[in-house]
Amino acid sequence: MTTIETSLPRGSTIRRDAGLYGYERALRRAGLTPVAGVDEAGRGACAGPLVAAAAILPEGKRGLVPGLNDSKLLTEKARERAYEQITRRALAWSVVVVESEECDRLGMHVANVEALRRALARLEVRPSYVLTDGFPVDGLDVPGLAMWKGDRVAACISAASVIAKVTRDRIMMRLHDQWPVYDFATHKGYITAEHSEALDEHGPCPIHRMRFVNVRRAAGVLDEEPLSLEPQLELFDPEETR
Repeated sequence: MTTIETSLPRGSTIRRDAGLYGYERALRRAGLTPVAGVDEAGRGACAGPLVAAAAILPEGKRGLVPGLNDSKLLTEKARERAYEQITRRALAWSVVVVESEECDRLGMHVANVEALRRALARLEVRPSYVLTDGFPVDGLDVPGLAMWKGDRVAACISAASVIAKVTRDRIMMRLHDQWPVYDFATHKGYITAEHSEALDEHGPCPIHRMRFVNVRRAAGVLDEEPLSLEPQLELFDPEETR
């Protein structure tokens, strides 16, 4: 098993202005190819699943995806276009969906890391190196690097970010049809003033995450014992956690 590192392999260098593909190019020069990126969507939502995705982009022009960027910085239409390009061009890609019940059972951090690990394991092409956004994923059999805001500086992570975000948004649109009173189509399960009002009026539905204080309060169980020793999650700024 290999632990995700906090710096590039010895002998690998990258310029600050190297652009979105700089990390992959530096790793390829070091003989580490293919490079996989992995990211998630929905960690900070109080309703709906957590979705993780992994992607390996090809070398050369085919790997230069038009409009690729951090999924949070793209419009919905731009994400959909990028999704189609990524899934058509990628050497390999995968998606893992962790339902809200499992997120509650495992705790969000454990669920997040496990989802990233599962997404990497499902890739049909075995990577030689892994780039992760924010969280290290220990226990892999290949080396890797955990990167702060990796979806903005590494193309393969950005590609995984788009796949995860588009997949989760599509799921939330379907869930909106089942529970329209919460307006999941608009906020995708993140907390907003309107979502809070719906929770207060109707209480939580089966896809709400009981680890969140606002959900437990709406369910009238805030004073009960937490599901585990992991701290309950407070409200998150959706722009910081998507």
